[in-house]
Amino acid sequence: MRNVEASSRWYARLLGAENLGGDTHGNLYDRVLSRDRLILQLHAWDREDHPNLVDGQAAPLGHGVLLWFEVDDFDAAVERARALEAEIVQKPHVNPGPQHREIWLRDPDGYVVVVASPDGEAGVAS
Repeated sequence: MRNVEASSRWYARLLGAENLGGDTHGNLYDRVLSRDRLILQLHAWDREDHPNLVDGQAAPLGHGVLLWFEVDDFDAAVERARALEAEIVQKPHVNPGPQHREIWLRDPDGYVVVVASPDGEAGVAS
């Protein structure tokens, strides 16, 4: 994560969640909550001695990672993604397996983020 504080605000806005704001430990770490439940923790690369958070230049940021979030208000989340001017990787569509809707985006660091409605919400007949 290049900028923990900015990414925390981005995710909170996208997901309609609360950003703890200001508790970034010097732009090192932050948490995003939804209805008082932790949904995401963010940590900067190469800033502490964590063996899995070293050498941020070893591979492109976001390589091999998909972050999935289920939201109750899919249409509102799509509108928030558009308001954020997020790069859309895949437009809103129905995934016939879980019968839900999805939108695929890139976060500010290049990670692919999938926002999905609850399983079965799309009501696709089998």
